[in-house]
Amino acid sequence: MDKNKKNNIKQERRHKRVRAKIRGTAARPRLSVFRSNRGMFLQLVDDERGVTLASASVLEIKPANGVKDEGGKVARSQELGKLLASKAKDKKITKVVFDRGAYKYHGRVKAAAEGAREGGLEF
Repeated sequence: MDKNKKNNIKQERRHKRVRAKIRGTAARPRLSVFRSNRGMFLQLVDDERGVTLASASVLEIKPANGVKDEGGKVARSQELGKLLASKAKDKKITKVVFDRGAYKYHGRVKAAAEGAREGGLEF
């Protein structure tokens, strides 16, 4: 079996294992994380209705006045968490369930979670 294919199968298993324990509702939506090499995306999902309530992407975060981005991807991930928390507050959402997907709670994923907590979300 191809190495990449084997890694994808392992990642799918990890993701299913995490998702089997986590369910989002309208009162307490699931904060889903997708991490790519270039960016990161966060969503608040109501799994009962299958609806995304709010979303945020690192593409929405711009460095101030063309200044070079300090801190790199981890710092942007933390800002992304704060941005999603502010969008959630606008929709009167304060409590969420964190879904790290198949990713370790480490680095950018951890920074996004901490940013969301700083922004006022509880999980």
